[in-house]
Amino acid sequence: MSTLDWTVLAGTLLFIVGYGVWRTRGSKDVDDYVLGGKQAKWWTIGLSVMATQASAITFLSTPGQAFHDGMGFVQFYFGLPLAMIVICMVFVPLYHRLKVYTAYEFLERRFDLKTRTLAAFLFLIQRGLAAGITIFAPSIILSAVLGWNLRTLNIIIGILVIIYTVSGGTRAVNVTQKQQMFIIFIGMFMAFFFILGYLPSDISFSKALKVAGASGKLNILDFDFNTSSRYTFWSGITGGFFLALAYFGTDQSQVQRYLSGKSVRESQLGLIFNGLLKIPMQFFILLVGVMVFVFYQYNPSPLNFNPAATNAVHESSLSSDYKILEENHKSIEDEKKMAQNQFSAALDLKEYDSTIEAQNQLLEVNSKERRNRDAAKTLITKADEDVETNDKDYVFIHFILNFLPRGLVGLLLAVILSAAMSSTASELNALGTISALDLYKRNRKSEYSPKHYVTVSKTFTLIWGIIAIIIACVASLFDNLIQLVNIIGSIFYGNVLGIFLLAFFFRYVRGNAVFISAIITQIIVIFGWYFEWMSYLWLNAFGCALVIILAFFVEIFDRMHGHPSLKS
Repeated sequence: MSTLDWTVLAGTLLFIVGYGVWRTRGSKDVDDYVLGGKQAKWWTIGLSVMATQASAITFLSTPGQAFHDGMGFVQFYFGLPLAMIVICMVFVPLYHRLKVYTAYEFLERRFDLKTRTLAAFLFLIQRGLAAGITIFAPSIILSAVLGWNLRTLNIIIGILVIIYTVSGGTRAVNVTQKQQMFIIFIGMFMAFFFILGYLPSDISFSKALKVAGASGKLNILDFDFNTSSRYTFWSGITGGFFLALAYFGTDQSQVQRYLSGKSVRESQLGLIFNGLLKIPMQFFILLVGVMVFVFYQYNPSPLNFNPAATNAVHESSLSSDYKILEENHKSIEDEKKMAQNQFSAALDLKEYDSTIEAQNQLLEVNSKERRNRDAAKTLITKADEDVETNDKDYVFIHFILNFLPRGLVGLLLAVILSAAMSSTASELNALGTISALDLYKRNRKSEYSPKHYVTVSKTFTLIWGIIAIIIACVASLFDNLIQLVNIIGSIFYGNVLGIFLLAFFFRYVRGNAVFISAIITQIIVIFGWYFEWMSYLWLNAFGCALVIILAFFVEIFDRMHGHPSLKS
């Protein structure tokens, strides 16, 4: 990295932290610290909600996902707009009317203290793990690519987030997330236009799309009913709907964003704004990944994008075997370039038979390349089984560091770290709030001053920040980081959503039945995930339906045998 890149990177991050601390200093009470004084406008809410969900994992993993598997991942978000409508109609008015600080406060009013505590505890587990991963995700990739110390990166990101989150609470999170989303959008658009500029002069954007389509990268819709398929239209519209409904409706890191709204209308407009913009934004990020794929059709790429994996195999006794695969890779890339040129020429001539023949040749070369890459992964695993061979998360960062001009590299790294900070800040803010209000304050018999609870909230936020850094330092890389966060959410969200739906719509069921059913459901869902009963997205719908059904059976059993529920 050049001096200019370092200046852009450091200046951007320090500005965000400094601005957040300066704008939000001096919270007077819990209402001010936890809900930002309820002054947020709809655009602040919308950008804050979006920034909370769009972590660094989004900008590292999603382009790599598109590079390898195409645009199909966008189906994951198809249920989100529908979820936004339900949340705006049901959740937002109720939360504002009850004047709650947390989503789980509502559960005690409807059921009992133990149900509120259980839901809060489930949130703390899954969101605490996710907070560590959102720090760890950019750290491990930047560490591998730039040679920076992994633990040092974890600590730096964690400390930067802790400074302004502890200092200013919800308002600090909202204020800084607007700046972060602005930087993120600028960085991604600039990267996109530079990729197009680097393509051969005869490859226009429309032709680049045809090149990507010929390799199957633009297959967006999959109507397969197979529940083991990860990303289909049906899993997105159902599993994605339940996941979004649970995440935006019951996860305090999101609920706290729109509880800070100036009015019900401002909160609803902010969520609708997010619902309208999220799919196009995700589509664009995937499209960036597809354009990176097209770029590498005409430019050399490494056999494996993870430099740590390449170093591990080169330093082993299998180095000579790996070098043979690398030579094969270079030969295949030459074949691929020739096949792409033939396909491009056939497109210009507009001859159907020639185009199909060129496309088939292209698919054959791509298949050969995939087999060679798989052989390389097998060899890397033999050399060092602890090294991650899945290189999806390294594709985009490899392009940034090797092909973008000076200054823009620093900006794109700032985008990745800003995204990590924005989502982590929301998570720490929510974790501190839940710990302080749902656990500490609710279980205290004595009442203290408003300033005391602000101090307690800050203390818990600091503690969770330290815990997140520790989790980041001991975490290990998974198949794909963006999937890991969604898997963790899917294990818990369906159950929690079912609890809230019981609270909203099923007055017959009481607290005792819900509490017992939620515990049983969580155990079953964890078993279902571990033994791979279904794709993780379906766990959201499965967990939600299971807790509702079990709650009715337990409630009927309670009433038949005269077992008292704690609260009607």
